[in-house]
Amino acid sequence: MKSFREKVLAVVAGIPKGKTLAYKEVARRAGNPKAARAVGAIMRANNDPQIPCHRVIRSDGSLGGFNRGAELKKKLLKREDAI
Repeated sequence: MKSFREKVLAVVAGIPKGKTLAYKEVARRAGNPKAARAVGAIMRANNDPQIPCHRVIRSDGSLGGFNRGAELKKKLLKREDAI
């Protein structure tokens, strides 16, 4: 059985280039719709370049944090035409 963290990483790995998901939606798809903050903590600790954590944003449309800096997150999303 997969842990919540593994489920979150699988959901985020499946976000296609040019698309985003809200932390809340990632949590829902991973099986715990009330765990948006936990998703943020998992993304903050992610160092795997295969997991596009920059594609996870706040449900109000703002970008939220990024473990390699907000400016890089914005740049990556712009490059992918996601924002």
